[in-house]
Amino acid sequence: MIRGAVTSYIDVAQLVLYAFFIFFFSLVFYLRREDRREGYPLEAEESGRVSERGFLLIPEPKTFTRSNGESYTAPNFKRDTRPINARKVEPWPGSPIEPIGNPLLAGVGPGSYAERSDHAEQTYDGRDLIVPLRVASNYAVAAEGVSPLGFTVVGADGQASGVVSDLWVDRGECVLRYYEVALAGGAKSVLLPVPFSIVDFANRRIKVQAILGDQFADVPTTRQPDRITLLEEEKVAAYYAAGTLYATAQRADPLL
Repeated sequence: MIRGAVTSYIDVAQLVLYAFFIFFFSLVFYLRREDRREGYPLEAEESGRVSERGFLLIPEPKTFTRSNGESYTAPNFKRDTRPINARKVEPWPGSPIEPIGNPLLAGVGPGSYAERSDHAEQTYDGRDLIVPLRVASNYAVAAEGVSPLGFTVVGADGQASGVVSDLWVDRGECVLRYYEVALAGGAKSVLLPVPFSIVDFANRRIKVQAILGDQFADVPTTRQPDRITLLEEEKVAAYYAAGTLYATAQRADPLL
């Protein structure tokens, strides 16, 4: 036999290739099982029955310990039991839905949000990650820049809703996350996510295309004035996202 041959038909190169095939298949199978820890099983729209997808494709439950001491097990097969604040436009499966009540607070469509932990995200040393400048006193707007404090906030209709009273920063990334907007009349303050804003430095104003000026009054607020939890972040972002479709009747109508 030639050098490296195991038999007359198999050599070392073939064995290495077969071993690689087995390893690669096992790796892909493992990764596909692991990514099913979240989002599975699926629920049938017509019957409401939950398909567990069998024992082969769903991994064994694994418990993760979070930094705050809480534990989380996945997969856990817990279903989202929140009522759907929407009705079907047509009776057949897959038909569009329309929100019930205030569409910006219905939690459907672009305004959907996940029920994340109702605790503030923490830094490695146990401090709140996202806080206003009145708390993170070691942060400030660069001296050579223009501070948006005092800028007027206007909605998509051009109506002024309030002024920027503070800035919320991310201590981990050193970036601006929210504008705190003191609404006209001093009723309350709400948060405006930076990605939903357009800053006009020349006219000292911040424009928000997602919602109208009078809709700022219903933006979800935080329980504590200087802290925002992960769940509250979801609700605030979902409100503005819902406005991109439901702020006006014209936005929700088809283009054709």
